[in-house]
Amino acid sequence: MIFSPTLLFTLTTAYLGLLFFAAYASEHGWIPLRWVRHPAVFVLSLGVFVSTWGLFGAVQFARESGFNFLTFYIGLAGAFLLAPVFLQPLFRLARSHQLTSLPDLLAFRYRSQAAGTLATIAMLIGVMPLLTTQMQTVGEVARILTGGTNTKLMGLVFCVMLIGFTSLFGAGAKSSRHQENDGLVVAIALESVIKLIAISAVGLYAYFGVLGGSAGVNDWLSHHPEALRNLFQPLKAGYWHSLLLVFFFASVVMPCLYHMAFTENREPRNLLTATWAFPLYLLVMALGIPIILWAGQAIGLADLPEFYSLGVAIESRSPALVLLLFIGALASSSGILIVTTLALANMTLNHVILPLRGWPTDDALYLETQRQRRFLIGFILLAAFMLSWLPGLRPDSTEMSMLSFVAILQLAPSVLALLFWPRATRSGMLTGLSFGMAIWIVMLAIPSLFLANFDSGKLLGIITTSRLDHWQAMGIIATLGNGIVLVVVSLLQPQSAADREVAEACSVDNLSSPVRWSLAADSVDAFVKALTPALGPLTAEREVGMARNDLNMASTERRPYALRRLRDQLGANLSGLLGPSLAMELLDKHLPQQIVPQSPGEDIHFIESRLEEYRDKLSGLAAELDTLRRFHRQTLHDLPLGVCTLAGDLEVLSWNRAIMDITGCADIEVIGSRLSSLPEPWNHTLTQFLNQPGALESRHRLNVDGQTRWINLHRAMIGDADGSVVLVMEEITALQQLESRLHHSERLAAVGRLAAGVAHEIGNPITGIACLAQNLKAEHAIDHEVHATAQDILDQTKRVTSIVQSLVGFARTEHHVGGEFDNVPLLAVVNESLHLLKLAPEARQVDFRVHIDSSLGVYGDAQRLCQVFINLLGNARDASTQSGRILVRARQHGPSLRIEIEDFGHGLPDGDLRERLFEPFVTTKALGDGTGLGLALVHGIIEAHDGRIQLIDKRDYDQGTGVIVQITLPAAKRNEDMNA
Repeated sequence: MIFSPTLLFTLTTAYLGLLFFAAYASEHGWIPLRWVRHPAVFVLSLGVFVSTWGLFGAVQFARESGFNFLTFYIGLAGAFLLAPVFLQPLFRLARSHQLTSLPDLLAFRYRSQAAGTLATIAMLIGVMPLLTTQMQTVGEVARILTGGTNTKLMGLVFCVMLIGFTSLFGAGAKSSRHQENDGLVVAIALESVIKLIAISAVGLYAYFGVLGGSAGVNDWLSHHPEALRNLFQPLKAGYWHSLLLVFFFASVVMPCLYHMAFTENREPRNLLTATWAFPLYLLVMALGIPIILWAGQAIGLADLPEFYSLGVAIESRSPALVLLLFIGALASSSGILIVTTLALANMTLNHVILPLRGWPTDDALYLETQRQRRFLIGFILLAAFMLSWLPGLRPDSTEMSMLSFVAILQLAPSVLALLFWPRATRSGMLTGLSFGMAIWIVMLAIPSLFLANFDSGKLLGIITTSRLDHWQAMGIIATLGNGIVLVVVSLLQPQSAADREVAEACSVDNLSSPVRWSLAADSVDAFVKALTPALGPLTAEREVGMARNDLNMASTERRPYALRRLRDQLGANLSGLLGPSLAMELLDKHLPQQIVPQSPGEDIHFIESRLEEYRDKLSGLAAELDTLRRFHRQTLHDLPLGVCTLAGDLEVLSWNRAIMDITGCADIEVIGSRLSSLPEPWNHTLTQFLNQPGALESRHRLNVDGQTRWINLHRAMIGDADGSVVLVMEEITALQQLESRLHHSERLAAVGRLAAGVAHEIGNPITGIACLAQNLKAEHAIDHEVHATAQDILDQTKRVTSIVQSLVGFARTEHHVGGEFDNVPLLAVVNESLHLLKLAPEARQVDFRVHIDSSLGVYGDAQRLCQVFINLLGNARDASTQSGRILVRARQHGPSLRIEIEDFGHGLPDGDLRERLFEPFVTTKALGDGTGLGLALVHGIIEAHDGRIQLIDKRDYDQGTGVIVQITLPAAKRNEDMNA
């Protein structure tokens, strides 16, 4: 069955156009976002690793090595089944620090640009055979379908189209480092579906069309028992152990899988879905391989072991099936070519180009890196295409793929050390990887690519009987030698404190305690200013702004803790742009940090936040300890005493709820800041207390927002290593005010008793004077002048007697319940009260206006009612301005009297104090001007008279300023004239 090159070219163009459309539709929202980011799309995108080897090479590998071909699928599936232990820690590191490739991860872990550069070079060299065989396989399939036509030109056009797609949907989105390339992910997922359909269609035809279904397969196997025997026999050689190892680590070290699983993955939960869904996908891909192998043997395709799938499709005489398999070959090759090239371009830029050439400092960083990345994409794809032209290079996808797999396996010891052995050093990693790659180049790469008939095993005295035996021997030697050298060199070299901190941060069981660093930059603007010489003003401002947005941080932030987190986030973001080594070098130079000399302790707040993130991941004893930690933390937070913890450099490490209530400073604003950033008077008060020798200060008085407050302060050292201090603050303002008012009330009571005694003593001489005046008047009745004088003396004594009686009556305590309830003339009680108030000089400038009918009376105790009006009228006088008016009016409503006292003063206080005015010792006056007992006494007396009292602020009803006091009391029993 022969097809024209034009048809295949048109089909290739249409297929790539479909990829462009799928990617473009995803990027521009034509496809619902919930579909684009569905876990199934992520799982299918992982199928990128099933390259043309999965369609063609796996059949050849099964023919040569039997069921060992399953190690490819089982190894990958095993890695994802162990994702919580193996892949999740790597995903956490990759996302936290923006490590977009494995060289980024190694450079970050081993704090070495050389580590990233060597890993990049190893990947470039090691993956190139895999890329080359993808192009070779597609070209060979096209050559077979066109009847031997030279397809180099079509391959070149295919390569150019891949360059355009990768540049547009891969490198084009790189400037937005926090947005995954949804279009690329959807396109790769679509390719995985296409190759799954292609291999399944060929397998179904082989099963039903060639072998005749279940009965036909059984019949054919019964006549060819060697078919099953040839599949099982190679397992006895024990190659499957090393093959499983190769494909297990391929899940991480292969650039295409790292890119799709970590760099383009948005949700950690996607990896959990992949633990079962991706093995299921691999199972379906692998099911048809033995069937296609047996079908190819049944129809006599012995001369085309690598292309049994194609031979079976051609045997069907169905152009649709053949062209579907051709499209499947395009999908298999283009997917791994696009993703691997993009990953290689990113790591080459970060670890080869930028370290050698540097980066522009004139705000052209984004455009320049994008241009360089696109150039590298074109260079890598064209290099792979040109390598396929090497004379004598066999289009053997199995050999070329295994060559790349063994090469990439040399990165596995470094990854294992990264996760599980914090003691590994950069020298150990560099030496081990160099040793492994040297073995691979000499023993595998050069013989496979240039010396086809040379047996490299003889150099080491190793005799191998098959290609698989040779790959296994050389791979084991290279990998074991790599690991041994890494361990030995690491143990011989001491590890610095900085290396140890990064190593612990990368460990799989890491819950390390980060050190509190001190930064020279003390604000966000200082960050921008410091980075401007290296990045340019616009780029520096944009990078700092992006880091702030990632942390939801305000531009005015100055807390040391927040600035440390900003530097960390900035480092992570720059790692995605420049690579971790250059990012760390840039920050160390322009934003240097050092351990706080006064307090070289751990960053407690950061540890707390990390533990909160790990809460759902802890189990067993760790979970129980975390529960205990949370209990103690909540107990401290809810403690009724204010507690804060300070580091040696006076950075606030904790700030509980009580101290928030006392100071009015929220914990989110205080924790991580210096004590000096607290508002006054707390800054001065706490600093002064810390500087004094004593550990206790009682009844400290301070002024907060115009109010006087009292606090007790205690302090204690936390250990003696880092100088941390715990402060305990207890507010005693209410207690202090209560004590002061109680003392003041006792003084007033003493004054009242003294006044009553004085008034009583005055009464005796006044009575004597009145008697003498009466005698004088009687004896000189004829002398009108003497008579008038005596009468004047009697009038004045009556006035003095009235005043004395009023004072004696008012001096009675509130416990006095006596006094018979009787009809009392209201106007007389009010006038008596005003008479007493006017004895005070400050009352003479107030205009009291009484509008009460003389016939109105109340049923009650006149003396106690007088106390009510004295208190209320006195409060109205105190609230009024000079020459202010105070209105007193009354009106009868059935069996009750409604009395109103209206002033035009400042009104009632705002807030909760308004609701507590009738409580004892609550006052709005300054200390010494009022006791807080007047309104409480008034409220008690009115309740004793079965009345009600209400305070109305006229501002609440838009009636100006001032207060109206409404009193309701029972009216007099009889409607008789109550003239005083």
